[in-house]
Order: sequence, then structure tokens, then C-alpha cells
Amino acid sequence: MRICHITSGDQWAGVEVMYHRLLKGLQRFNNLEQSAILFNEGKLAEMVRNIGIPLWIVDETRMNFFEMVKNVQNIIKEISPDVVHSHRTKENILAYLAVYFNNKNISLIATQHGMPEPILFKVKKMKNYILSKYNDFVLLKYFKCVIAVSEDLRCNFLQKYDFSDDKIKVIYNGTEIYPYNYLEKEKNYFLIGSAGRLFPVKDYPLLVEIAHEVLKKTDKIRFELAGDGPEKERINAMIYQYKIENGFILRGFIENMQAFYQKLDLYITTSKHEGFPMSVLEAMANGLPIIAANTGGMKEIVNDGLHGYLVDDRNPKSFAEKCLKLYRDKDLSVKMGAASKNEITEKFSLYTMAEKYHNLYINIVYV
Repeated sequence: MRICHITSGDQWAGVEVMYHRLLKGLQRFNNLEQSAILFNEGKLAEMVRNIGIPLWIVDETRMNFFEMVKNVQNIIKEISPDVVHSHRTKENILAYLAVYFNNKNISLIATQHGMPEPILFKVKKMKNYILSKYNDFVLLKYFKCVIAVSEDLRCNFLQKYDFSDDKIKVIYNGTEIYPYNYLEKEKNYFLIGSAGRLFPVKDYPLLVEIAHEVLKKTDKIRFELAGDGPEKERINAMIYQYKIENGFILRGFIENMQAFYQKLDLYITTSKHEGFPMSVLEAMANGLPIIAANTGGMKEIVNDGLHGYLVDDRNPKSFAEKCLKLYRDKDLSVKMGAASKNEITEKFSLYTMAEKYHNLYINIVYV
């Protein structure tokens, strides 16, 4: 089977991490021949090349939409895949146009990683609305299968869009399993971390408010946030407003996320909505307990009271209470971290995800 994967690659975030993990995991299957199309050079392109997957760049910074369609068509014609697997709205539309005007025997599938994020500017909002509606039409009419990364996301699509029950399936994201890090951390404080794009949907201002509440109680806890984005100045201003700059550090983009996770004692996420976040999977794979807003597919990963805590409200004091509980009870924190790692090993490994996608490709191509 020949599988061509398409995504943007304009940043290094959850979708890109999953894309790379999937390509890597699928390499174990000898009956698969993979190729990749990205719309940008960058870290993802480098990572794809490093694992030896044939890669084409259709540079969206240098081409208009129609030029991109033509280039993707030519690549699809050259490699003649059995399946084109796309991620995100623009990629779905380009995949459809490339196949429709090329070889209609190629099967299309798409992975949906989350619900559309709100757009603040009216012109962009209208453009994205039109693209979203066209994407829905294309997915419904021309794609063999749509994969949701959580049951919550699947239910959302069934309720809000006209998807049939058998058209959209759930395949959970997966990650690599990391060795336990039992070395005593060389610090005299408890480190709570989070990582992601500094976008409104992640609600990192809430994280600053949580830190403010926690640091009222103790000076033995530190917070670190890895990532970059348009909310950076707002977050930084809040840190200085609350005068917690000694206890809350913005790390910016971090190349070696594995090192970031391994120095943490606790991972926290405050997102308003999540599909199936790779950062939480990676934190759990590193043996960390989790505190998370109970939203989206989070409850499908984190078992409240076993792997950490799910917080139902968005009150910073509710989050702070859980942070302080795990800080004060080291045995409980270690126990929850071990349970987190076991959960990833048993249900959400890289190879579990890859095997499910491999089976899906077989069913689409041969059944």
C-alpha cells in the first residue's frame, strides 16, 4: 500500500508531533510505502527527512492557492498513492482537489484533531467560515473516512455536522514510551509545567492566576510554561501584575521537550477545549501526574483520582488546591505519575496508534 500524508508543517505543535509519530510508527509495517507533503519548511520537515520518508514541500509562503493545488496534483500523479491522508481544513481541501482532478480511485481520509478555534477578525472569520463549510461538504461527500482523535470530538461532529455514524471513527493519538527518570531532581522546589501554543484556546492567563493562588501559600513551588504565540505579551504582563516573576518562567519554544518533561514534578493544562493533546500524553509517558481542565477528550486520557485530577470549573483556586495537594503528598504524586505511565504503555503507545491506522488503511484499500 502507498500512503501519502499531507499537513501544513508551519509550526511544531500537537498536530505536527502526532504526524511525525504516526509516520515513524507506521515504518514497522513492511507492506506500507509512505510519502509526505508539507506546505512549509521547518522542524517537522527536518524530522520527516530524518526518519527517511520521501518528502515534498509545496511552499505556501511562495505560492497562491491555485499554484499549490497544481503542485499537489503533480506530486500525487507522480507517486500514485492508494490513500491520501490529510490533517486540517486547508489540507483536506487541497487533498480533495488534487485527487478529484487526477485519479478518483485514490481513497481520501482525514484526521480531525479538534474543534475549530474562534477567529477574532471579521474578514478572516468570514474566510475561515467559508473554508470550514466547504471542508465539511468535501469530507461528507468525498472522503472515505474521517478519524476523530477522541470520542468527545466524534460526538461533537455527529451532533453539529451531518456525519453518518459509520463515517467517523475514533483512533486515539499515541506517543513513545520513555524510560523512568528516578534520579533525584537537583532543585529545592516543586516544579509545575505546561506546554503549548500561546493561543486563547489554551487559556494560559488562567494558569498565571493558578500560580498566583499557589504562590500565596508557599515559595517552594515554581511554574514553567514552554511555547510561543500571540498571547505571550498578555501572559507576561499578568505575571508582572501579580509580582510572581520569580515563580513563573516563560521558556519560549523548547527544542528538547523530553528534557523539559523530565525535570517537572507535575504537568498542568488549562485549555478551554482539547481533542486529544499530545503534550498530556507525553507528560504521562514521562511518569508525571496530571491536573487538567475537564474538557474535550481529557477524561478519556486522565482518570480523575488515579492519574491526577480533572477540574470541572475554571476557578483558579480549584486548580491551586489540587496543585498544593500533590506538592504536599510526594507519595501520592509519585503513585499517580506511575499510574500515568502505565496508562500510556497499555493504551496510548505510538505503536498502538500506528497499528490502528494500518488496519484502517487495509480496510479502505482491500475491503
